[in-house]
Amino acid sequence: MLELDPLLDDRGTRIIVCCGAGGVGKTTTAAALGVRAAERGRRVVVLTIDPARRLAQSMGIDSLDNTPRKVDGIKGSDGGELHAMMLDMKRTFDEIVEAHADPERARAILENPFYQSLSAGFAGTQEYMAMEKLGQLRARDEWDLIVVDTPPSRSALDFLDAPKRLGSFLDGKFIKLLMAPAKVGGRAGMKFLNVGMSMMTGTLGKLLGGQFLKDVQTFVAAMDTMFGGFRTRADATYKLLQAPGTAFLVVATPERDALREAAYFVERLAAEEMPLAGLVLNRVHGSGAARLSAERARAAAENLDEGRIVDQGGGKAGLRGSPATEPEHEPEPNDLATAAALPVPEAAPTAEPAAQESDVRHLTAGLLRLHAERMRVLAREQRTRDRFTALHPEVAVAEVAALPGDVHDLAGLRAIGDRLTAGRMPSA
Repeated sequence: MLELDPLLDDRGTRIIVCCGAGGVGKTTTAAALGVRAAERGRRVVVLTIDPARRLAQSMGIDSLDNTPRKVDGIKGSDGGELHAMMLDMKRTFDEIVEAHADPERARAILENPFYQSLSAGFAGTQEYMAMEKLGQLRARDEWDLIVVDTPPSRSALDFLDAPKRLGSFLDGKFIKLLMAPAKVGGRAGMKFLNVGMSMMTGTLGKLLGGQFLKDVQTFVAAMDTMFGGFRTRADATYKLLQAPGTAFLVVATPERDALREAAYFVERLAAEEMPLAGLVLNRVHGSGAARLSAERARAAAENLDEGRIVDQGGGKAGLRGSPATEPEHEPEPNDLATAAALPVPEAAPTAEPAAQESDVRHLTAGLLRLHAERMRVLAREQRTRDRFTALHPEVAVAEVAALPGDVHDLAGLRAIGDRLTAGRMPSA
């Protein structure tokens, strides 16, 4: 069982990264962990890369941007605080330029069309800037815990690949290849340039034009002294993710596709030697009447539809209210199903109107069918969890009971935090 409170309380834990497929509750999980850690005395900042606004709304903030904002209403102890922010990819890139170039050179870079396209939409830039922002937050030492909410889908682990990809682009060798046409000149040079561009993403391909080569030359000349810094910082942040103070949480739901993605994340993190804390299994369903199987519930519903009686004790048939058949105790779910499965004689007239009794039977049959469907869902979820556990028995799991509605505020995040740290739903 994955125990999250000890992880949150451990002052040696400095970074928690929530990753997983889209729509499994990563943003909510990250926010709930942030709230719980802050209220247990940690100084926390939650960094979301997901463009959705749910995190801001649940924390009572109008909007999030590239600057951490304090969340009010946190009932912290021992100085616990919570801040939240949403990555602004381009603004983070601009901040790097402004921090590592003199004002004149920084202005030339920021105004360069090639840079503007690169910073706004080059493949991998968002994930690379997330790494940069994580490194910045960690270096400031203002917070003792950083919780990272990664982008949805498998691209979440581009978070790990981005430094290598962008570093390869900016490491000098590729730039020299890109600059070669300027030295060759003429049609031959442009032909060579086009061959080079075919190796890059479609984003750069859109930039081909008369002004493109000049923009690249200006960009390279201005950025030349900064290329090494990109790779150095990316390598430092990558090592930070592998350090003992970092914990990865893979988030999933008990559905086949989500757990298949979770298995992919687990295997990839192991290959990258990233410290995996465990799996958070969100929206797990349960039932307080699990002893009543789906088959018995369906049989009981069918008997009710046929006018039979299902409120007898110990599976004995008889008339409702008859002293000879009145149970001495409330019937258990299995007793109800057993009684429903047996034929009973026609009921004698009672004081209840026939229409009212028919309505009660109809309602009860509907509830039994709903229960049968719930038990079918529980069985499917259990099979799916068992398959994942068989493949990865070493992965600790925390099961989070499904809430009846969406999370919209701090109270909802606290409820999720309680379920997260309960670890596993009790057996019914």
